[in-house]
Amino acid sequence: MKKYLSFFKMRLMAGLQYRTAALAGLSTQFVWGGMEILLYRALWCAHPGRFPMGVEALAAYIWLQQAYLTFFALWQWEWELAESVRTGAVAYELTRPTDLYGMWFARSLALRLSRGLLRAAPVIALGALIPAPWGLRIRVSPAVFALFLVSSALMLAVVCSFVMLVYALTFFLEDFRGVMMLGAPVADLLGGGIVPLPFLPAGLRKAAELSPFGAMQNVPLRIFGGDIAGAEIAKAIGLQVFWAAAMILTGYAIMRAGLRRVCVAGG
Repeated sequence: MKKYLSFFKMRLMAGLQYRTAALAGLSTQFVWGGMEILLYRALWCAHPGRFPMGVEALAAYIWLQQAYLTFFALWQWEWELAESVRTGAVAYELTRPTDLYGMWFARSLALRLSRGLLRAAPVIALGALIPAPWGLRIRVSPAVFALFLVSSALMLAVVCSFVMLVYALTFFLEDFRGVMMLGAPVADLLGGGIVPLPFLPAGLRKAAELSPFGAMQNVPLRIFGGDIAGAEIAKAIGLQVFWAAAMILTGYAIMRAGLRRVCVAGG
């Protein structure tokens, strides 16, 4: 475990060095969040009684979504990992006295945390400056906030386990780009990236909430805003635990099967 933590720390420190990129992303996320707020405000003014979420819950969802963006962004793939499988460069990784799945999982987690930690707090602070009810109001109880943090950690586990599942499949695919490019829009739709899941039709919403994508950003953001409350929090977190465990086990098994059929020719 110590070697994976060391690798995680190195990747985390390397990612924290890109402050200029974080600053550019910060401004983009704040402007995009403001545009979304204006859009939903116009819709709410036209039909306030037809909104499936409370205004403050929706505002919290939007601002936290922008703050957490790099944590769950499934369009941010590490192409070099998949490319190393195609070219055979993965053989260098296999010479290390570590498990490939664990090493790549630590790398993916560190990458997302390093990018997110540089942006999350400023976006939250700026969102809190927006006048009520469209700003980020921090009115959660200590117990709910603790559950929000637990759900956020599980969100990262689900995201990284899904990413690792795709990386594991590259051992069996001649071209991995199709799977990666398809994964991002599906995750955005079913995970609440395009619109929060309560805004989807009932059937699609239910399917999305039960899917692994619904166990990503959808759960912690709605817990913080109060849209998921009471006994529903336990159910949502339980589903996150299930999907994290299921995809880690599945991804690990697929990668192990792929490594058994790896053949690297040298000269």
